[in-house]
Amino acid sequence: MPRIISANLNGIRSAHKKGFFNWMANQDADFICVQELKAQQADMTEEFLAPHGYHGHFHYADKKGYSGVGLYTKEEPSDVITGLGIAEFDSEGRWVEKRFDKPGRKLSLISVYFPSGTSGEERQQVKFRFLAALYPHLQALKAEREFILVADVNIAHKEIDLKNWRGNQKNSGFLPEERAWLTRLFDGAQGGGLVDVFRTLNDKAEQYTWWSARGAARANNVGWRLDYHLATPGIAALAKTEAIYTGQHFSDHAPLTIDYDFQL
Repeated sequence: MPRIISANLNGIRSAHKKGFFNWMANQDADFICVQELKAQQADMTEEFLAPHGYHGHFHYADKKGYSGVGLYTKEEPSDVITGLGIAEFDSEGRWVEKRFDKPGRKLSLISVYFPSGTSGEERQQVKFRFLAALYPHLQALKAEREFILVADVNIAHKEIDLKNWRGNQKNSGFLPEERAWLTRLFDGAQGGGLVDVFRTLNDKAEQYTWWSARGAARANNVGWRLDYHLATPGIAALAKTEAIYTGQHFSDHAPLTIDYDFQL
């Protein structure tokens, strides 16, 4: 029963100092998908590259101290793919995919960091371009294989997914266009047909994975659900349990864990 963890680290070195890798060692996880490394290859010591018997694969941004994703597994993949094949986004280190193919089955696990548009209109347009490019890419992937895409999506889908939804309808992360993109992705009839796995297991309010550093947002649980497992329907149906870990603060995000019932 694979256990898959998603964690935006907001800097791998910072998260390490706050105890993330010690916590990770005790989770009995098969896959740990991390986003926002804020590190280059030269910054990655052995404790970051291969902690506790895991093998890490990474996609780094060209810009120092920016973006970057990683994927830790104990199983050796059949293939590793870094990047979408689109220079604008690949230079920002946003996609690492491990494939675990065997006769009769094609399966990918993917760690992705979606762009944020909160810094201004220029970055919001980058985000929109990323969404436009990603949709057909996911459709092509879905046509040939099962996958679980684990990501900081930087979008809260519905009103239940953030505390102050009324006041954020014109803000990046809850814009109508962004939310419509997710709705289309999840539309099984005419859309993408992917599944928001967490919401198949938990339909409660106030289930957040990110909190602003301003004020006492975290203490008051004034948060957003920005971290997702997006899966093809067959494998999404095998999800059994979910948990958002808030016992320790490794970054401004909380790790999201989902257990699945399938064999690697």
